[in-house]
Formats: sequence, structure tokens, C-alpha cells
Amino acid sequence: MEQSDIYNALFEDPDFPADSHSLFSDLHSSTPVSKFSDDITWMRPQEVSQQPRLFSENLQENHVKQGILGDCWFLCACAALQCNDRLLKQVIPSGQATWGEKEYNGCFLFRFWQFGRWVEVVVDDRLPCIDAKLCFSRCQCQDVFWVALLEKAYAKLNGTYERLWAGQVCEALVDLCGGVAKRWKLKASEKEECETDASGSTLEKFNLSDIVDNCMMSCCVHSSHRGSLGEYHAFVVMEHVSVIKMCGDSLVLLRIRNPWGRRCWDGPWKEDGDGWEQLDPEIALPLRSRVEEGEFWVDEIEFGKEFDEVTVAYPFSIEGHMKSLWTGEFITPEKRKSIAGGSRNTNSFSCNPKFWLKIQEVGEVLLCLNEVNRLSLSVSKGALILFNFKGEEEETHLPRTLQEAPCLSTLCHAYEREVSVHCVLSPGYYLVIPSIFLQGAEGRFLMRAFSTGQLSLRGKKYPANAKNDAEWETISFDGQWLKGNSAGGSRNFSTHFANPILPFKVNSDTGKTTLNIVLQQHCQTGKCHAIGFHIYQVAHNTDLNKCLKDQEPIKSCTPHRYTEEISIMCVLPPGNYVIIPSTYEPDCVGFFTVSIATRIDSWA
Repeated sequence: MEQSDIYNALFEDPDFPADSHSLFSDLHSSTPVSKFSDDITWMRPQEVSQQPRLFSENLQENHVKQGILGDCWFLCACAALQCNDRLLKQVIPSGQATWGEKEYNGCFLFRFWQFGRWVEVVVDDRLPCIDAKLCFSRCQCQDVFWVALLEKAYAKLNGTYERLWAGQVCEALVDLCGGVAKRWKLKASEKEECETDASGSTLEKFNLSDIVDNCMMSCCVHSSHRGSLGEYHAFVVMEHVSVIKMCGDSLVLLRIRNPWGRRCWDGPWKEDGDGWEQLDPEIALPLRSRVEEGEFWVDEIEFGKEFDEVTVAYPFSIEGHMKSLWTGEFITPEKRKSIAGGSRNTNSFSCNPKFWLKIQEVGEVLLCLNEVNRLSLSVSKGALILFNFKGEEEETHLPRTLQEAPCLSTLCHAYEREVSVHCVLSPGYYLVIPSIFLQGAEGRFLMRAFSTGQLSLRGKKYPANAKNDAEWETISFDGQWLKGNSAGGSRNFSTHFANPILPFKVNSDTGKTTLNIVLQQHCQTGKCHAIGFHIYQVAHNTDLNKCLKDQEPIKSCTPHRYTEEISIMCVLPPGNYVIIPSTYEPDCVGFFTVSIATRIDSWA
């Protein structure tokens, strides 16, 4: 078979073709990349490289480098993704056949977090090129293709490559991590009232070293004071160090990476700058040797002068649990989807969706409002805000409550895909109302609540005239089965208890409680694993691994079935429980969501 016949047999994505329809949103594109449209051809990696690889063992060769597409915001999130191996494998599943392997077919799979769940995007490996070289994003080594393929998958997710031109780092971080990102302005003259949330948090309240060491962090410039950093450009903060100058004063330095892949800094800590003369050579030389292509050092004072804002992604543990930026404690999520209405300035504000937030113990609470499919919404010029009203009981009188000042809010509407507020709440009931600024505007949204303590979030329908009708309170857990780690298989295998173990608690003053428990795997149609789960009752503060092996489950959803979703309705007495979701055979990789809906009559 000739080489051309082999290429013709490879996968070609019919939903994202190798032509201008995948490049531009319309035929009259006004972005700078449109002037190259006649020069762009589509080529596979083996056509532009003699040794194409998805990743390189040399980490420096994997570093991202921006092309002619203005998507530095996305590339900063990609660079940050490299710092967390678990997240990288979550977005780019391992074990995919690549060039030179027998199973290679020109098809690659990626995952992005969208509207409360991980979605899979499949693309072929035909990439935009000019003069037989990648013209959009690539890696430092031109034989490495992970970022070019990931960029293509993200372009497909958003509709076209052109839609990646200009964006927010915080949005890309959420899409690649599934967590929450926080943005702060650095220049005092540009700080807006709504910049500070209800907790009064500003970047100055944090230990910068802790943030850089534990979180994915980006910084951006709107217009450079020195003129060498460009305009509206984003960078990655790679490292933070504290050193002592020869005069005895302390100094904080930050290592910054530019997605352009070239050094553009003209400050005192540039490669041959006079700043290094302030340090002992034994301290200066190791720091200078750590600078790679596209990187440079700045001191903390320069950082505050030159950059306009920073974006920080909430940190994750090795196991994938999100942690608080403020205390480092684990925060567990609740999420709800709905349709948005109008703002508080209008008489239709009370028509917005309403949610009851029940706080069972004092603790940190993070509330996030996320607008879905913002690029395709006609209301994208609108704005989002999130209000909280504290009610003494569930039957709060709505008109009277809405006339009072909110006990917590984001303070102003913001033109962002996601807004969030952090606070510490005492036990009680809170009414949460999300809104869009413009009256009559509609849009789908996702609201998430995270807490270090126990909470529940559920939709509220008014009028509240059905006190004795059954309602359901739902919590959700997102997780994954990893080969050789958390994919232990069914109870027929000794590795079963390596599967994720998800704790939950049944609280009831009236005896047993009815629950509906659902396990959903996120898979492509026709490619589902056989799934099932078991429920165990456990003692408080017990050694789970030991006690689980010595007892039988009290409820099971078995036998394992090849389906996207399985569920059981059961009645459980008050107590502590765990759910162990599994595939039938070990080492089956996949993502899943477990939802536990508890039947309640009231919160009185």
C-alpha cells in the first residue's frame, strides 16, 4: 500500500472538517488570522515531522509555544496543566495509539469540563499548517504534538479556531481542571468595587509563595509599562523564591513563562540585567540556569507594576479533591442546573430561579455561578450576579425577604462566564438567587456550592404551599477509575477496595429515609463499561479499608451492566455510609458521577 493510500484510510472527522469552516466563524472574519486563510493547508504530524510524538520525556520539549492564533489565555491553562499529572491524564487519556503504532488510525480523544460534567471530544490529527509547519500552537520541540491536538479539540468544542482568539485564562482553567478559578486585579487605580467578594478577599491577604507553590497561577498585562510585554497578553507564573541580597535585605523573585516562547523582558532581572549583581553568585547562578526559552525573572515590586491581574486555580490534591484557597481544607461540591431570568433592578427579579442552601455546620462556603454556552448565547452582553438571602425557615415570606438587603452577594454584575463568592456561613437556611442583568434575557447556567462542612443545595418552587409534598435533596460526587490506581473492578477481584470510596451520611429524626442513588458513567455511545456499586454502613472515624473487608454491603446495584446509568431506590436508617462504584473488570478507565437524592418532607 502506498503512503498516500495509508493517509486516505485514516480517520477524518466529518464534524470538524479540514477546511475554512473549522477555521472561521463566518466568511467575513475580521481577526488577524484571516489574512493567512489562503496560505493554510492541513497536514498530519507524520507529514511535517519524521519522528512525531504526543509527549516527550524531556519536559522542556513539551512546553507550549503560541502561533499566529491569539489564544495565549488557553495556552496558559495548558502550561499549568503540565504541572499536575493527574489532571493532564484526565484531559488527555493515556494509552492512545500514536504514530508508528499498529493501532494508530489518526483519531485522538480529549476531555473538557463543561456545565457540570466531563465531555469527550474526538478529533482527527489533521492540523493547520503554513509552509509545512504548524501555524497555530505547538510545543517547543516541533516533533511533539500534544498541545496542537488539544488546541484543535478545544476549537471543535467552541465551534472554530477563530473563537479561541482572545479569552479569559480563568475560563480555560475551569474547562481543563473542572474546578474554580479566582481573578484579582493588581493595580490599585484599576480595582473595582466588585473586585472584592463578600469575604473581603484580595490577593494581598494571601501568601504569594503558597499560591505559586500549590496552585496553577497566571498573570496578564493590559498594556506594558516598559512596552516589552505586549498588550492584553497572558503569562504563566512558574516559580516563586525568596532570597537574601548581599546587603542583607530580603528579595522575592518570580519566574514567568511567556507563551510566545521568547524572552521579552527588559527589566533588571533579565538574562544579563544588573539586578543579578545584588545577589551572591552562588545564589544567582542556579536561578539564572533555571530559566528556559521564553522565561524570565521579575521581582515582586516589578510584578505589581508591570502586570494588571492574576488568575489562580483552586488547588487539587493528588487524589483529585479540590481544596480551599483560604485554608487548604478539602471542599466538597453540590451543583444545580437551571434557566436564568432578569436582574434585581427590575420588578421581575423574583421570577428568577431560587435555591435553598442548607448549612449544617459553620464552615467555608464557595458559591459559583457558571453561564453555559456563552459563545452561542445572544445574551452574552448581559451579566451575572449571585445573591443570598438568609431565611429563618423554609417558609420564608418571599416578597418581604426580597425587600431586605442581601446578607451576601457578588456586589455587582460582571461580564464573566463565571462569578463566585467566598464566605463563612453559620448553620441555617439561605435563599440563593442567581440573575442576569438584562430584564427578559434568558440563559442556561450551572450553580455550584462547595463547603468544608456539610451543606445541601436544592431548587425551590414558589409558592411554598406544598409542605407535606415530597421533595428531594441531592448531593453529587464526580470521580474516575484510573488504571493501576482506582480501577479495582468488582467484588470478584481482590483489588475491589482500590475503587473510589465515597462517604455520605443519612440524618433523620423520624427513622428511616428513602434515597435514590444513581451511578452515571461518562462514555461514548457504545463504549460503556459494565458498572455497578455497593453501599456499606460504617462507624464514625473508623479505618475504612479494614472494616469494609470484614463486612457485606447492605445494599447493592448489581449485577454490573453495560449502560450509561444505573440506579436503585432504597430505605436506610440514620448513620454513616460509603458507596463504592466500580466497573466489572479491573483497570477499566473512565469518569463517573454518583448522585444521592434524599426524600424529605420539610426542613422544619
